[in-house]
Amino acid sequence: MNPRTRPFTSLGERLRAARHQSFVGRSAELALFRTALRHAADSFAVQFVTGPGGVGKSALLRRFADEAAAAGWIVVEIGEHRPPPSPEAFEADAIKMFTDEPAVLFVDDFETYRPLEGWLRDRFLPRLPARSFVVLAGRRPPGALWLSDPGWEDVLQVITLGDLPRDDAVALLTARGVPAVRHPAVLSFAGGHPLALSLAASAVGGMTDGEEAPWTPPHDVIGALLTRLVGQVPSPLHRQALEVSAHVRTTTEGLLRAVLPEADAGALFDWLRRLSFMTSVPSGLHPHDVVREALDADLAWRDPERYQDMHRRLIRHYVGEARACADSPSFAQLEALMYLLWHGSGLFGDQDEYDFHEDAVRAGDRRALLDIAVANTDDETAAIVDFWLERRPEAFSVYRSSDSGEPAGFVLTLRLTEPDAEEDAVDPVVAEAWSYVRRVSPLREGEHLVLARFMLAREEFPSPVSDLIAARLVTMAIQAEGVAWTCMVVSDPERWERFAIFGEQDPLMVRVGDRLFALFCRNWQETRLDTWLEQLMPRRTPAAWRAPRRRAARTYAVLSRAEFDAAVRGALRSWNRPAALADNPLVPARVVAEAGGEPVDALRSVLHETVERLADDPRDAKLYRAVTMTFLQNAPTQQAAAERLGLPFSTYRRHLTRGLERVCDLLWQRELLGARGTEAS
Repeated sequence: MNPRTRPFTSLGERLRAARHQSFVGRSAELALFRTALRHAADSFAVQFVTGPGGVGKSALLRRFADEAAAAGWIVVEIGEHRPPPSPEAFEADAIKMFTDEPAVLFVDDFETYRPLEGWLRDRFLPRLPARSFVVLAGRRPPGALWLSDPGWEDVLQVITLGDLPRDDAVALLTARGVPAVRHPAVLSFAGGHPLALSLAASAVGGMTDGEEAPWTPPHDVIGALLTRLVGQVPSPLHRQALEVSAHVRTTTEGLLRAVLPEADAGALFDWLRRLSFMTSVPSGLHPHDVVREALDADLAWRDPERYQDMHRRLIRHYVGEARACADSPSFAQLEALMYLLWHGSGLFGDQDEYDFHEDAVRAGDRRALLDIAVANTDDETAAIVDFWLERRPEAFSVYRSSDSGEPAGFVLTLRLTEPDAEEDAVDPVVAEAWSYVRRVSPLREGEHLVLARFMLAREEFPSPVSDLIAARLVTMAIQAEGVAWTCMVVSDPERWERFAIFGEQDPLMVRVGDRLFALFCRNWQETRLDTWLEQLMPRRTPAAWRAPRRRAARTYAVLSRAEFDAAVRGALRSWNRPAALADNPLVPARVVAEAGGEPVDALRSVLHETVERLADDPRDAKLYRAVTMTFLQNAPTQQAAAERLGLPFSTYRRHLTRGLERVCDLLWQRELLGARGTEAS
């Protein structure tokens, strides 16, 4: 009978009926409780129900109480907040436990009674009569003294309450009247978290099955969740630590130290660790998915500028951490960066464990790799894979099952410095990549093109193998020293859409046999990885994670080596003529533009830093003196410069020529690799 139409003797009876009707799931916990009631003398005397806020502990205790009352037990419920709690008050509330009748004591919100925990454990509970049963519920599990005491080992049972399984979550939404068409959107937000499901159900109320407009949780639902689940935080720094933990895959003390340098990272991490909705995993801490979603959405709505600033700081941290590795970044480091790039897009699997690993091509892999190629493409493309296996086997990265060793996917990454007639004839995609690069901005001396020609896996994405492939491609971008272009070939744009962020224009479509491939290209001559990554805002911001579907406006001027060297010499000759320096071709080049500031000052600063590097090497000291005297100290003529240096003119000219060549080399290296790359040289 509908609780709204059934006659009741009291409001309390009506509330209990409504709660009973909307209660779903928890069958294992109910069965355990019923068994304990039937065998109270031989069963657990105390059950401790623990779990994060909103997971349904209070609802379960109410259902336990109904079950106990129906079985003829005296029910004693203590759940009121009466700070400060005292043994006398607790004894008074629980007085009915000391009778000859079997009784069950329910204590909800056990955090309120933590000051009495020792007294309850050691003094109160041992005095309860036989056949008494106690159920405690709180966000934090019982303290160590409960678990380490052998006397409690056979008496106490800890029940950890988690989210509802999907079927139960759907049943809850149905019981709350949520139209089936809305279930996927609500479940995407709330998962199996009972409080989030209930609040979302209230917000969805009134919609019909015919309404198909997208649904997102309103801000009042998010606010209510945060109030219930998080509550007040001790300080703004604690709030920032929470927001960081909600935005990254996992949080460590080191991460907090890096992004919140003004805070006590150790104290913040310890505080996060104690929160009931935090989970500890090998890589750090992460909040419950619902808390993560609510915190992240709330900050993006409440303070979008701070949200974007936090995102950029985290990007810079993870890129810097990955680049600092002497060899190559670990998968854990790349995973953290990929989470920021793709979380919420549905294009990142976010597995906790990976049963696959990256390896080189082995003897006997050929048939398996060709089978993967045929399954994803066709025979014509498999023939091209076979060509590259013969020509450049070292360019393949194979992803193997850690159990069987069998290939589950592979990437072919080609490092190309100039076109090859045979390769272009066999592989039309490589030919098109070269055609596009040479048409838009050709390679310069010391640069190369990296082409991710194949990235294929047996499984559909997202999957562990596709995540490992993504990590390989992110590594390629992070370590793009001397790379002028990266190109990604996508055999199935829907399957590999996440890699569209590596392109800067609508993809070039290349036909191989009867199949079209999408080719995404990015010119690193014109932009830096850090700048590009920071522009990829997460999904909650107006600038979504996807890359723009058009060629971006050129950021830097791209000079050939000859043009570059001529501009360096011209800038040194114009050292004391600001107007001429302002018109120098180096000003819009990357080497100067990245220095920042007023153009003439930036150009002078870059030139001065580079010339000073000559003084650091004793072998270049004579070259340094010649360049400095001629240009920076403004000698009126080269003859005068030679006389001031006390050198024969021919010796001076030799030093000056070699000094200019050295300055041009150093600046060209900085143009290609950036200031960080030249520091290591």
